[in-house]
Amino acid sequence: MRLAFAGTPAAAVPTLRALLESPRHEVVAVITRPPAPAGRGRHTVASPVAELATDAGIAVLTPRRPSEPEFLADLSALAVDCCPVVAYGALLPPAALAVARHGWVNLHFSLLPAWRGAAPVQHALLRGDEVTGASTFLIEAGLDTGPVYGVVTETIRSDDTAGTLLERLSLSGAGLMAATMDGIADGSLVAVPQSTDGVSIAPKIGVDDARVGWEAPGRHIDRLIRACTPAPGAWTTFRDERIKLGPVRLRGTNELAPGQLGVRRSGVAVGTASIDVELGSVQPPGKRPMPGADWARGARIPDGERLV
Repeated sequence: MRLAFAGTPAAAVPTLRALLESPRHEVVAVITRPPAPAGRGRHTVASPVAELATDAGIAVLTPRRPSEPEFLADLSALAVDCCPVVAYGALLPPAALAVARHGWVNLHFSLLPAWRGAAPVQHALLRGDEVTGASTFLIEAGLDTGPVYGVVTETIRSDDTAGTLLERLSLSGAGLMAATMDGIADGSLVAVPQSTDGVSIAPKIGVDDARVGWEAPGRHIDRLIRACTPAPGAWTTFRDERIKLGPVRLRGTNELAPGQLGVRRSGVAVGTASIDVELGSVQPPGKRPMPGADWARGARIPDGERLV
């Protein structure tokens, strides 16, 4: 089939690469978000998907809005059979959805109908799910409500962050999307409507949501920090300054009050509403992440100080 691939971040790159390597399909164009500021210097850079497409010699379309008449005309002229999508990052209007003969097929990183929305991986971790996965489905007007072509499952590990889990899902999901395109091409796959049971929503997790409340149970704090790693980054305040936190370790003790610090030579414990946790990496303002023990030594923290 002739394909126009839509995607933007690094998580979409494995799927684009799999489709470029497929002998059964031809990727004739890539649709991605326009170049945007990134990194410490905030230099304008192309998306990871655009970089791979450029290296492969594929045409790159970067509309500010996919409803732009010029973009719709360019897309229509490509005469594509299907548009596979992975984390494109913009709403697709009906005029765009109607262009491809087999529609637009999205790779979503959850087992639909669970965790429809922008942050399925983060919410699966935050909820404490033991298993998640990825689904390919036909895009329609609703939020991730279209009929499903196929799924793959993935066990969530106790030390998974959103970053590590998304990396595994992006790789297994790439194979799923390639197989889905094969099945659509030969007519062996039929999309099945989603169940009306088990629907859950996964809205974007913002910076305010990533603040650690030490009055919560330790297991919730552990899941919150892992769900917010690497983005938007979990944080708390210490001496009226915001510090970022990496994943913590559950200690199994309950010796400290919520937010109270217990400084030991081997590490730094923090009290919660239940069991204490041991800090992993800590990033003070303007500095690089460092082990909790190094941070405590540098800040000369006595026992009893608190994170807020």
